[in-house]
Amino acid sequence: MSRIGKQPIAIPAKVKVNVNGRKVSVEGPKGKLDLELNRRTSLKVEGDKVVVSRDGDDAEAKAMHGLSRALVNNMVKGASEGFVKRLIIQGVGFKAAVQGKVVNLSLGYSHPVLYPIPDQVKVTVEENTKLTIEGPDKQLVGKVASEIRSFYPPEPYKGKGVRYADEHVVRKEGKTVQ
Repeated sequence: MSRIGKQPIAIPAKVKVNVNGRKVSVEGPKGKLDLELNRRTSLKVEGDKVVVSRDGDDAEAKAMHGLSRALVNNMVKGASEGFVKRLIIQGVGFKAAVQGKVVNLSLGYSHPVLYPIPDQVKVTVEENTKLTIEGPDKQLVGKVASEIRSFYPPEPYKGKGVRYADEHVVRKEGKTVQ
């Protein structure tokens, strides 16, 4: 039995979980999420808990059991609390601003980098260099953060670039004159 898959998922008071065949929808104060379950797994709502089960004992069924449970757990957590990623921009003249549904990044290029914000994600900028990305979908929040970071990843010599708030960049020593 999958150690992750066999654990039941507690449903908070403000969250509603609906199962319609293979479709699972979770609705809460932070938003609404939908998921199509894998064919090897099934889901039941028992009171204030969700239980995920599988239809076999082969390796694929065990893997899909744990994966499905983790995805549904992230949906429940996202609908009730939401997920947050924080980015920091370092460098002289590097800054960011939110203009409607677009993040405008000045990263030392000859042009501003414009990134469109997806519907369920909220991006806020503090002090022109600190971005906070929030939303109910863990995968989408992480994707937005990684795409913004990919425009100028931190470089090891001066430390300039876009980095996660908890990321540590190992610095290198530059060339020395003899």
